[in-house]
Amino acid sequence: MIRILATLLLLIPVMGQAQRVAEPDGYRDHDYRSPVPVSLTGTVTIDSDAAYALWKTDRVAFVDVLPQAPKPANLPEGTIWREKPRHSIPGATWLPNVGYGQLADITDDYFRAGLSAATSGDLHHPVVIFCLTDCWMSWNAARRALGYGYTHVFWYPDGTDGWEFESYPTEIIKPVPGY
Repeated sequence: MIRILATLLLLIPVMGQAQRVAEPDGYRDHDYRSPVPVSLTGTVTIDSDAAYALWKTDRVAFVDVLPQAPKPANLPEGTIWREKPRHSIPGATWLPNVGYGQLADITDDYFRAGLSAATSGDLHHPVVIFCLTDCWMSWNAARRALGYGYTHVFWYPDGTDGWEFESYPTEIIKPVPGY
């Protein structure tokens, strides 16, 4: 039994290393729900406890970038369409679809305007960008925020999955209208 436990303990670092992903040079444009890097150069990568501590200060903008499925255009007449509710961090600004590897100009403008509204137009205002665990949308969006000139970007790679795991409060939020 001791030999089995010792073998398992030796495998834990190996299994963890298998999930490590190098930071790409550009934006990720495929397999958005897959292991992410452990950090993003230029940001502060935070865990759930740090995200909660920042949230409690009420001085940090939280930006949720989970994509939102569009209503299908060809639904049969009379079909009832219900948006899937987004349970997120209370007070977060939801800017869906801004974490893709390439953005259309209208989506880029939407993201810039949404970030500006969330930070009162202050490029030095701290902002936490998140999505779900193993979601490149938040990594791409945080990197893009740096490119826009934001100087205090926190990347929260565990997102609402990590937040809910810790039993922190959530609320249903609506996406910011605009595109």
